[in-house]
Amino acid sequence: MPKHLDNFIIMHPDDNCATALKDTLPQTELYIKDRVIVIIQFIPLGHKIALIDIKKGDFVKKYGQIIGKATRIIKAGEQIHTHNLKSYYLEVKKK
Repeated sequence: MPKHLDNFIIMHPDDNCATALKDTLPQTELYIKDRVIVIIQFIPLGHKIALIDIKKGDFVKKYGQIIGKATRIIKAGEQIHTHNLKSYYLEVKKK
């Protein structure tokens, strides 16, 4: 498996996702502190990667802020995007 340290960035220590800094292939290993996360699917540049398993309805955090809610289970190493995330910005805007 390819091993990469520079394929992603975590914006804040409280985040449960990282952002891909380049296209990342399945089976790529990301090393975060003392853990290894194996990428499950192709992650395009700029897209989010789950750092932990996220349950349906749980918040996704980026920049230390809630950016959305999971619309289904998201596994660590899986892409986070519109197919499994509902924007929290839209919820706040309605209030």
